[in-house]
Amino acid sequence: MKFRTKLIIAFAAIVIIPLVLNVCSIFMIKTMLSGKGDDRMGGPTMAEHAQEFMTDQVIRKELGSMVVISLLTGLIMTLWMRGSVVKPVDELNIAMNRIKDGDLDYVLETEDEGEIGELYRNYEEMRMRLKENNEEKQARELANKELISNISHDLKTPITSIKGYVEGIMDGVADTPEKMDKYIHTIYNKANDMDKLINELTVYSGIDNNRIPYNFQRINVADYFDDCVEEVGLDLEARNIKLNYTNMTSHDTTVIADPEQMKKVINNVISNSVKYMDKNHGEISIRILDEGESIHVEMEDNGRGIAAKDIAHIFERFYRTDISRNSALGGSGIGLAIVKKIIEDHGGYIWATSKEGEGTCMHFVLRKYIEVGAEREPAKADIQGVDIEEEVL
Repeated sequence: MKFRTKLIIAFAAIVIIPLVLNVCSIFMIKTMLSGKGDDRMGGPTMAEHAQEFMTDQVIRKELGSMVVISLLTGLIMTLWMRGSVVKPVDELNIAMNRIKDGDLDYVLETEDEGEIGELYRNYEEMRMRLKENNEEKQARELANKELISNISHDLKTPITSIKGYVEGIMDGVADTPEKMDKYIHTIYNKANDMDKLINELTVYSGIDNNRIPYNFQRINVADYFDDCVEEVGLDLEARNIKLNYTNMTSHDTTVIADPEQMKKVINNVISNSVKYMDKNHGEISIRILDEGESIHVEMEDNGRGIAAKDIAHIFERFYRTDISRNSALGGSGIGLAIVKKIIEDHGGYIWATSKEGEGTCMHFVLRKYIEVGAEREPAKADIQGVDIEEEVL
């Protein structure tokens, strides 16, 4: 049964039931008065007829007043119910139909503190969540389109080069051992670029689905960064780039981290520094600072720097400061997005400072592994939703 039908029935009940009861009461009173008059000897006198007439007049007036009062009461109650229940329900129904048609901007506002107000607020919360989900979906679709476009561009460029050099070899253009060696070396480098891009896209897929494989363990900061610096130092030396390294933490400082994933962070940041190095005497500095319960890692270069308008976007997926996507510099535009994801999954955070023409400094902070008390109990670290608690023997 519809609410309006129930309201009509309620209105009828409010009016009719009291009216019927009042009529019955008046009829009974009148019957009793008539019966008393008939019991007397000789029949009613003129005065008694006049009194009976007056009684009928009073009864009619009372009956009319009751009818008017019942009708007014029913009307007032109906209007009140319509304004406080029926109208809000109608507005809510309109709002739900708008949502069904895809309009998520239809707002319902109320100051009512009762059930209707709560219903409106629940609708608004639902609408906002649907709108946020819809915006996220649109952003994902846009990112996927951008992904396809970027992949097409970044793969097409080396493939075109490889085809060109292979055709040169087939047509006999590489007619000397030196040219042949140059062509083959270029083909090899372009194939490596494609392989690196595919590997980064594989990692990106893991990021997008929260499926990066982590193997968290307790690692010594000094030992770990000493090994990393030694490894990257040889490559930088071959490129005529000076590497400076400073560790201000104590030798027993440790963190909970995945060594392989952290190596990706360091390699990606240094790779960016090398890629955008525009000085004849390049320089990269790695500094590890002690900040009490955490370590602060700074990786600074003296390259070309990043414009102020770009600095806030460099950790976004596929964002590249070279809008033309100059492939001569390489890169897929997702390296720093991978870095940010890994650092955040380690419970840390990352940011960058830069000045055009002077260089860029990448900063990231990781919490220390803190040993508490005489029994050397480890602190707990909530890393990527996993509560890690290591036993110390």
